[in-house]
Amino acid sequence: MLRDRTAALLLTALAPAVWGSTYLVTTELLPPGRPLLAAVLRALPAGLLLLALTRRLPKGSWWWKAMVLGALNIGLFLALLFVAAYRLPGGVAATVGSVQPLLVAGLSAALLGQRLTVRTVLAAVAGVGGVALLVLRAEARLDAVGVAAALGGAAVMATGVVLSKRWVSPAPLLATTGWQLVAGGVLLTPVALLVEGPPPATLTAGNLAGYAYLGLIGAAVAYALWFRGIAMLSPNEVTFLGLLSPLVAAALGWAVLGQGLTPLQLLGATIALGAVVVAQARPAPPAEAPAQPRVLADR
Repeated sequence: MLRDRTAALLLTALAPAVWGSTYLVTTELLPPGRPLLAAVLRALPAGLLLLALTRRLPKGSWWWKAMVLGALNIGLFLALLFVAAYRLPGGVAATVGSVQPLLVAGLSAALLGQRLTVRTVLAAVAGVGGVALLVLRAEARLDAVGVAAALGGAAVMATGVVLSKRWVSPAPLLATTGWQLVAGGVLLTPVALLVEGPPPATLTAGNLAGYAYLGLIGAAVAYALWFRGIAMLSPNEVTFLGLLSPLVAAALGWAVLGQGLTPLQLLGATIALGAVVVAQARPAPPAEAPAQPRVLADR
């Protein structure tokens, strides 16, 4: 059982690790000023591919449930994520988004009846502080729309995580993932066309590579691992793994862009990683009371 849980945690952790590369790919490979197009091209082609592979459509109430989950986990979240990525420095966006574990803890208590513990709250607060130390810069500019987008993205994703745990899909994992990606992409498409207009007439090889990576790896693979983790673990355990995203983003900035890491940033990374570890620790089961000697009654 412990080995299965550890494997589930490690596989689920790959999803936010992959998402940690989103900021780098967005800024280095994608065309500027097209966050909604990026969200559509990340979700819809990947979802259609999974539908083609699984050949499974929703049934009954899962038509509207898939639409709701697709809007929360994919459509609204990706739109807000890319708006925040374009309008905010990565550090500000990551710091605001790191409140998600705290939101999930509250929603889990309200919707799933899970106990909100002091340890979870303290770990969530420590996670926000660690991410802030790691990625927030003193000169970072605050854009009201970007901050609202980052906070909104954390809120809709938190709601999606909790509802995904509450609504158990009868279909295989890849089919459910495909439904949500398609639903999110379909909801985003008219909004992207209305706000940003048609896609650019020409796309560079770098643009195509960026979109392909975000769709195949960042959506199809990462979301399948994420939803698998939600099915096997508690929402709190899953959402704290999201703190790995800014850690990976900072590591990529150091390795790929040559960005230095100060001792204070390394301290922040340590605190954030510690919050992840603390959140996964389960309390030891209470020790059983020693057996009492049996006293034979006089006959």
